[in-house]
Amino acid sequence: MNAPNRFRGPAAKPAGPLRARLHEIIYEADTPGGRLFDVVLILAIVTSVVVVMLESVVSIRATHGPLLRRSEWAFTILFSVEYLLRLYCIGRPVRYATSFFGAVDLLAILPTYLDVLFPGARYLLVIRMLRVLRVFRVLKLVQYVGEAGLLMRMLADSVRKITVFLFAVVVLATVLGSVMYLIEGESSGFTSIPRSMYWAIVTLTTVGYGDIAPRNPVGQALAAFIMILGYSIIVVPIGIVTADLTRTFGSRVSTQACPECSREGHAPDAKFCKYCGSAM
Repeated sequence: MNAPNRFRGPAAKPAGPLRARLHEIIYEADTPGGRLFDVVLILAIVTSVVVVMLESVVSIRATHGPLLRRSEWAFTILFSVEYLLRLYCIGRPVRYATSFFGAVDLLAILPTYLDVLFPGARYLLVIRMLRVLRVFRVLKLVQYVGEAGLLMRMLADSVRKITVFLFAVVVLATVLGSVMYLIEGESSGFTSIPRSMYWAIVTLTTVGYGDIAPRNPVGQALAAFIMILGYSIIVVPIGIVTADLTRTFGSRVSTQACPECSREGHAPDAKFCKYCGSAM
């Protein structure tokens, strides 16, 4: 008797033909219907973000306000239907609703409805700020870029290394800022260690706003050293990302999404989802 496969998980419920077809169109990127769906949705996302930006311009809003509001409602209804279809054609809708892209999809439509539920009361004017959240629709574009999944996995693999690097930079900025505070003092604008740390970070990253500058020759020599050091530090994160990028793109994965949890990133010959164990 064969031992049960612990990776299978619960058996996937057979999906109806309509649900299976919708899943193929909405979640798959390597089919004609899926590619067409992605192109149309990308155009809708970009256009809706442009509408939000134009609505923030006073002169344009005064002239074309009604048209922009009607366009906004049309996009809101479109994205609402898309969100409901995503929940319908997936085996485990809660998994998608609580995922990153599920939250982004909800943020893309929620502010417009909230603006209707809380109209114009003076003490609720802050609710109008929620309309700005509609620009989060631009984040929806990430999931329709062909190599976005690989890039996101690469960034996830680099998080710990980048975190250690950033911690080292903060420590270095603290030390250098403290030294510069002792050398220059308040007369040169280095009024505190935090402000000197701000100068050290600006100089170390080669930004150089120029709002604070050392006047003492010793301080200027230290500043020159920090500027040169900044160029060498910039190379470190580039090397980390490049190494992880090479390794990630070296291991190819398919674009097939799990019909139960909607997760991607499986091997081309995968039979079961590596996240929930459902049959692919």
